[in-house]
Amino acid sequence: MKYLRMYIKYTLRYTLKPLSFVPALVMMYLIYSFSGQSGTESSSLSYDVGFHFYDLINNLFALDLSSSQIANYALNNQFYIRKAAHITEYFLLAMSVSLPLYVYKIRGFKLSFLATLFCVLYAFLDEYHQSFSYGRSPQLRDVAIDSIGIIAGVIIVRIIGFIGRKTVFRSLSEEYKEQKAA
Repeated sequence: MKYLRMYIKYTLRYTLKPLSFVPALVMMYLIYSFSGQSGTESSSLSYDVGFHFYDLINNLFALDLSSSQIANYALNNQFYIRKAAHITEYFLLAMSVSLPLYVYKIRGFKLSFLATLFCVLYAFLDEYHQSFSYGRSPQLRDVAIDSIGIIAGVIIVRIIGFIGRKTVFRSLSEEYKEQKAA
């Protein structure tokens, strides 16, 4: 029974490990598709997100704003909504790139460096790709804003990994050391 449990554990581990890159690929595709939108489509999406956000705030806090006031807030704050979207996209990308690296035992400074480098390079490529979309232009400022999300994502993964190693997965690492010594 003990050997069957170990066999299942190792089979799952080696089957699921390569799949840990799937979320990163999905995020890369989403970012790529967003930057491929025309200026009009992108503006419309930002406006819709802003409208729904302010409508939610209006309902949660019973502010009693009219639809035209909500629309005005959404229109006037599109810049901030877009930049928040940049930070969020690249935060999720950095986390989804860092986690598989962590799974493959890349830790510490090396993890931070590789994940950050990969994500920043992707941000540059994304801005270049955006230059081919009608009504859009690449901006170095966007790469800097993306970097805020990237750094935050990498830091969060390192914190989660550290806490996990010291608490939840501690017994597994001790069990592994015992098996290796035997």
